[in-house]
Amino acid sequence: MYKIKIISSSVREGRKGPFVAKWTEKQVVKNGNFSVEVIDLGEIDLPLSTEPNHPRARKYEYEQTKKWSRIIEEADAFIFVVAEYNHSFPAPLKNALDCLAQEWEYKPAGIVSYGGVSGGTRSAHDLVGALATMKIVPLLEAVNFPFFAQYFNDDTGEFEPGEISEKAAVTMLKELTLWTKGLKVIREEKAKG
Repeated sequence: MYKIKIISSSVREGRKGPFVAKWTEKQVVKNGNFSVEVIDLGEIDLPLSTEPNHPRARKYEYEQTKKWSRIIEEADAFIFVVAEYNHSFPAPLKNALDCLAQEWEYKPAGIVSYGGVSGGTRSAHDLVGALATMKIVPLLEAVNFPFFAQYFNDDTGEFEPGEISEKAAVTMLKELTLWTKGLKVIREEKAKG
């Protein structure tokens, strides 16, 4: 079984990302190919990158960076749950990416975005470019939630977007499984030197 990390990127008080991440986790569990861990950037409180050495050197001095390195290193794949702030993805996610380098490499990523009229697709578009520079392989298949607030159940408070979104998640996870298998071979070859 492959290890996947779902990274929820919004850190604002009252954020809805954790609800979208919880829904995403349920879809991953149904897929059955991954053991899953949800990471809420609002809970881990990763400080701005202040390490004295470039991340490529992997000579971390601060315990928070070392912990973040271990979390990301053990992953085989990612799903980024992204809000849209000013037509782009949240700054805490950019910081989380920039704190590390090699730990991200040759791993695939799905994107689940949410927002208003665009469904977070502008943030997802910007995120694709940032991921590619980290040697993360962003998938074309994605899940987007336009006007996402409509999907919250008034009685339970749960995020319940429905069948169409579940089908999109199935498609994304099938593709993510294929890329995870292939990129694991590349990482193993690279480790041999």
